[in-house]
Amino acid sequence: MPSLPSLRGRGNGRGDAPRPLPVPISAYVVDCAVYDGGERLSGRWTHSEAIEEVRRRGSGFVWIGLHEPDEEQIQGVAETFGLHELAVEDAVHAHQRPKLERYDDNLFLVLKTVRYVEHESPSTANEIVETGELMAFLGKDFIVTVRHGNHSGLARLRRELDAEPDRLRLGPAAVLHAIADHVVDHYLDVTDHLEDDIDEMEVQVFAPRSSVTAETIYFMKREVLEMRRAVMPLATPLKRLAEGHSRLVPDEVRSYFRDVDDHLTQVSERVVNFDELLTTLVDATLAKITLQQNTDMRKITSWAAIIAVPTMAVGVYGMNFDYMPELHWRFGYPMVMGLILIVCLILYRIFRKNRWL
Repeated sequence: MPSLPSLRGRGNGRGDAPRPLPVPISAYVVDCAVYDGGERLSGRWTHSEAIEEVRRRGSGFVWIGLHEPDEEQIQGVAETFGLHELAVEDAVHAHQRPKLERYDDNLFLVLKTVRYVEHESPSTANEIVETGELMAFLGKDFIVTVRHGNHSGLARLRRELDAEPDRLRLGPAAVLHAIADHVVDHYLDVTDHLEDDIDEMEVQVFAPRSSVTAETIYFMKREVLEMRRAVMPLATPLKRLAEGHSRLVPDEVRSYFRDVDDHLTQVSERVVNFDELLTTLVDATLAKITLQQNTDMRKITSWAAIIAVPTMAVGVYGMNFDYMPELHWRFGYPMVMGLILIVCLILYRIFRKNRWL
């Protein structure tokens, strides 16, 4: 029997490109659950069976999680839950700014996830902040999460919520709040690690004979800007959710979003401070480089002045004239050499006294 790759490469015998084998939506579904009364119903569900069960009961909601689906696989979910095509396109292609958009009776929230990459020293790291994306479609009786990246999993959060039925009784908006709170809590953790790295870099910058260069600080500044692009745009969506711009978010959940917004404000202020501090460190590093260049230039100038004395004497006595001073005197050569040495020593003492050497 031919292997699977050979079957894929055969085509149809007419030279047409082989058609890829269809991948079922289940390959992209991380979890699909039905909740009623805050409790998770037992059993395994497809997305269509889950929403049918919820609407048959007239209560509860569906939470389905997808990981990096393509357009073909997400289409069935989009049709079942009535997701807008523009939001679906954003969810598939990712690379979106944090935002909150309303499509018909659904909300579409985009969050940037971040992860701190462990390293020995910020001066030798290749990456410090790794980003991903997490999208959420919120409806009256469902929430669909789509994540991009391998560090933004929600399995632990789902287990925590399963153990708190009182929160889940508030509906899918409570899940949306838990996701936003989970992401912002990671922001706080990453900023704590970044602060440690920046403190270490600050100590190195002002240490004698420091190995930290401007390029190292620019690299750290780039990582902070990556963090800033994830944090800053999220402020407006959280404020809209906290202020109740949609009936999909009940009053009981709005106060929780205010708490998340407060935490995000703390992160934003710290990130801005990091950016300003790194700018100051760049200026300090460039000032150190300029000072070192001035010191090197003084040394070069001092040695050039000392070397100019014997160079001038040798140049004078290298001219071919018969009547030059002391040319035929027995002690003329040692006298000139001694005079050169004395002048060079005097110049050396002067430069040392002025700390040029």
